[in-house]
Amino acid sequence: MTSQYDFGIFGGDLRQVCMAESLLEKGYKVAVFRLAKAIHHDNCSPVLTLHDLFENSITLIGPIPMTRDQVTITAKQTATDLTVAHVAYLLKSHHILIGGNIPKPLLELCNTKHISYYDLMTDEKITIKNAIATAEGTIMEAIASSDRNLHGSNCLVLGYGRCAKVLAQKLRGLDARVTIAARNEEALAYAEAAGHGTVLLQNLKCILPSFSYIFNTIPTLILDRDSLELVDPQVTIIDIASAPGGVDFDYANSHGINAKLCLGIPGKVAARASANILVTEILAYLKKEVIK
Repeated sequence: MTSQYDFGIFGGDLRQVCMAESLLEKGYKVAVFRLAKAIHHDNCSPVLTLHDLFENSITLIGPIPMTRDQVTITAKQTATDLTVAHVAYLLKSHHILIGGNIPKPLLELCNTKHISYYDLMTDEKITIKNAIATAEGTIMEAIASSDRNLHGSNCLVLGYGRCAKVLAQKLRGLDARVTIAARNEEALAYAEAAGHGTVLLQNLKCILPSFSYIFNTIPTLILDRDSLELVDPQVTIIDIASAPGGVDFDYANSHGINAKLCLGIPGKVAARASANILVTEILAYLKKEVIK
């Protein structure tokens, strides 16, 4: 089936804007709906409804994450038709759906109707490269939120997944003293081999008062009320885990603890770099789809 546009891009943050601009620079025709910023280009067409976008595009690029509440599509500019249910209604067998953390109902629909899809956040190469922007942005947030230097500070990183590994490495590059807390002893062995201090999560409370900075990457409640009662009153806590994060923010806010949940960091601090990564991998995926 032919379409009026090579790509239809909807919702999201500045990454979707930069992706559209990158694709336009490569000569593609792009339709857009409710992006975070207007794009002025001869080959870019803003459409009035999500229906128009889906009707005239085969390859559809949504936000990262596709939704935060499992109901509405993530977007700076809201619209009544930007919902998961409406996307499901509009999807047809000829479409290719691309986005990050595509919700389960859409995945099930795509599998049932044999609709091709590409979840960007399940691509290991993308998540590793994305971790660089996340780590740099996290450090930026920490510096902006504190009156202390990172240099020489005791920093605690909760978790030791992809983002945490890159973050810990960059903190060490700034001469911070880094300790990793995790449940998995093998992960802690790798952290120790990388030169970090380590502690099992179950033993965390006894060392919490000694940190000036705490960075959480674990998407479950780790710093609960009991833990927050033990932290340094001047601590800076930056939580980059998926919403709602791993901190009891109600307690933190009511007790003057400096804690921030920072979501979508790559889209805020390195949108163009992140978009270039995404466009490269999307085009590679589409090339493989054509070969199939």
